[in-house]
This record gives sequence, C-alpha cells and structure tokens, in this order.
Amino acid sequence: MIHFILNNQLVLAEVPKGTVLLDYIRDSKRLKGTKSACREGDCGSCTVLVGSLKNNKLEYKAITSCITPIGNINGKHVVTIEGLDQDKISPIQQALIDSGAIQCGYCTPGIVLSLTGYLLSNQNFNFDSAKDAIAGNICRCTGYKSIERALELILKPLELINTNNRFVELINKGYLPASFAEIQRMLSTIQEKAPVPDSKMIVGGGTDLYVQKPDELIDKDLNFFSDIPELNHITFDNNLCRIGAASKISDILNNEILNARIPGLNSYMQLIASNLIRNIATIAGNIVNASPIGDLSILFLALDASLLLKNSSSNIRKIKLDTFFKAYKQIDLNENEYVAEIEFKLPGGSDLFNFEKVSKREHLDIASVNSAFLVQIEQNIIKTIQISVGGVSPVPLMLHKTCKYMTGKVLNTQTIQSAIEILDQEISPISDVRGSAEYKRLLTRQLFFAHFIKLFPDKFELNELLNNKVAK
Repeated sequence: MIHFILNNQLVLAEVPKGTVLLDYIRDSKRLKGTKSACREGDCGSCTVLVGSLKNNKLEYKAITSCITPIGNINGKHVVTIEGLDQDKISPIQQALIDSGAIQCGYCTPGIVLSLTGYLLSNQNFNFDSAKDAIAGNICRCTGYKSIERALELILKPLELINTNNRFVELINKGYLPASFAEIQRMLSTIQEKAPVPDSKMIVGGGTDLYVQKPDELIDKDLNFFSDIPELNHITFDNNLCRIGAASKISDILNNEILNARIPGLNSYMQLIASNLIRNIATIAGNIVNASPIGDLSILFLALDASLLLKNSSSNIRKIKLDTFFKAYKQIDLNENEYVAEIEFKLPGGSDLFNFEKVSKREHLDIASVNSAFLVQIEQNIIKTIQISVGGVSPVPLMLHKTCKYMTGKVLNTQTIQSAIEILDQEISPISDVRGSAEYKRLLTRQLFFAHFIKLFPDKFELNELLNNKVAK
C-alpha cells in the first residue's frame, strides 16, 4: 500500500511499488493534464510537483513522473496541473497567455508546474535561474522566445514575494490554491520510516532503470532508498566532504560550501541533465550505473574520491572510486552491498579544478567525451595532478600514466605536449553513435588542452599547444 496526497486528497494506492507514477496518475486517477510523450525524462510533458517533509519543513521539487516509480512518492504530496485549479488562472498561466506562449498546449502543464516549483523552492528570483527551471520542458511550437517573454512577466511581481512566508504569500497572490495551507498537517499524519536497504533490488531515483526496463520493474521486489535520512546528507569535517548516496544532483548544485570550495561547480552541475532530472537522480545511482561517460563518476574520480559500501548486516567496506569500475558495466559491489556514501578531500587554496564536457547539445545531453582535472602547482612545478576522462574506455578512466609523467615536471608547453603521447596510449576509444574513435581521440586531446587554457589563461594558448607533431 502506497500512502500519499494527490493534489488535495489522501490516496491509498493498491498497486505494485514499481508502477510508474505517470501511469497511475493518468490511468488509475484519470488526471489527463499530465501528458505522456518521451517516457525517458527528456521532454517534461509529464512534469509534476512532489512535496516532502524535511526537518519539519515542506519542500517541493518538480520531477518527471514518466520515470518515477510510485514507491518513491510514498508519504509525499504529488501535484498535477489539476491540483493548481482555482476560480481564476494563476499569474503564471496568465503570463503564458499574454506572451503568446501557448500553442498546441501539450507541454504547457509541465511548464506551469516547473515554474510553480521554482517559486516554491528558489530563494533568489532571476531570469537565468527561472530559465534553468524549465530547461527540461521541451516545446516544439513556440520557438521558446515567447516563453522567455512570459518569464519576464512572471518575474516582475516576484520582488514583492516574502520568501520567509512563502506559502501564505503565494496562496494570497493566486499562485497556489488555498488547499496548500493544509498539506503539511496532512503529510505529518502519513509519514513512514523508510527501510534500510537489503539484498533486494535497490532503486534510487529510477532515472536510468525506468528508461531501460520500466515494464520489468513493476512486479519486482524493489527496495527504495532515495528518502532514507542517513543516506541524504552533505557533511564536512575540516577538508573532508561526505555525501550520502541518496543525495540528489540538485543537492550538490545548491550546496554553498561545495560551490565555494570548488569554483565553477554550479556551472558544471548545470551541464548534467535538466532540473527535473537533477531533482530525483541520486549520486549513487549515477555511479553504480557505471557508464563510461557518467558525468559524476568523471568529476569524483578527479577528486580522488572513495566509496563507503555497506551490507544488510551493517558491515562496512571502503574502496577507492578508481577501483570500483572493473570492466564495462561491471563494478566491485557484492550482492548484498550498497553504496552508502562518497567522500573526498575538498580542493585547497592552491588546488585548481576544472570539468569539461562535449556533447551534441551543450545542455541536456549525454557526453561524447568528458574530463575532469585537479592540479596543484608550486613555484611552477606540478606537485600533484589528477585527470579523469570518459567516453574513451570501457570504464570511467583515470589517466594514471599521464599524471605520473607530469608530476614533478615544470608547467610549460613542452610538458603538456609530451604528455599527449602518453595520454594517446592510455585511452582506447571506439566508434559509436556519439562519434568515431578518431573524433573521440581528438576531443580528449582538446579537453586536455582546455583544462590548462582555462586554469592558466595567461600562460597557455590553444595555437601554441597545438603546434607540435604529436597533437595533430
């Protein structure tokens, strides 16, 4: 039995825990405003809001319901477009109408819900963050400019919103129906403690599993760990950061300490999926997926991260992330184990970090090649260096030989150009739908150069680095 609130009604859903939330909303509850389209989390037509109690505070996030198992919304509040119905349409809906941003209307419910979630969750309202909030909502009719004009209309009155009393303000100004005032009380009556993962099939956010095999998962004995409190945390002990395995990508993106210690992290995270996916995709899920181009795997490899593995008996095993990937889609995880935490040392004052990604689209796309880079320079000598690269090996790859060669060398053009010869030997790209092996080899060299050019703009230029026979 799954307990949750759907719009303003308590629901006791007698369906398998692996049932896709979108199907339950449309088929069982006949709420057709939530649309079915790509069923891969790409288009945003199925967007809903999900509210949950955290530290006795109600928090909302917009998510894609087409790849969300209903087991992950147990004890939460699900809002479809019907749940925003009032006597008058909301200012968000009115702005879309006034800007000519509604044509066929198929994507519109998702856009309205994403923007409503933005008003509920953001502290500072501005055009760029509002645009990012709907980056996962694809519209093939408008060309997007009319939607951008609608954003400007929506943002104007938000200066008058008191974010310290957000729900009352949004209800009074017509953004939310009055029923939202009762949701926190209603949720407090159905909160259930999430179970500790055991040897059953563990599901995090479901953003990969429910793209690959949603029908196979419906009747499986699934164990959901996305909301287990001890797996949802980002903590700091001096220079050591620990991130719970069930933490979401958006948790990293919004963490002030991480963004302060790793300059550029916010922009790197925005290259990983859309806001709708970042709100549900877990850290452990991205890593356990073991994709050779997994963005988080590449990022954490360069940070020399370790994994804390637990089993159902609470036994603990700690391994380096670099040794976790054994072969293509094969990982060092025993049958009764799960990833509980990832930890790494925060870059220090003399450390420089960078992340690069090349894909067919700049945003919302899988990488062709990606790379992360951490270096420490003392008196123009490379003291330590760690370089990871994805898309050029069966596993997310650490360039150990390249890094070993460069350690202790003078930071100059000759060192970088000579390292390319070793890099070429370490990688083994293959041709696939994201590009030929030759193209990926070229991309890897270019990203290798890009790290140095971005971090040392006064020292290196691309033309100079390319001026060598080994960098053809």
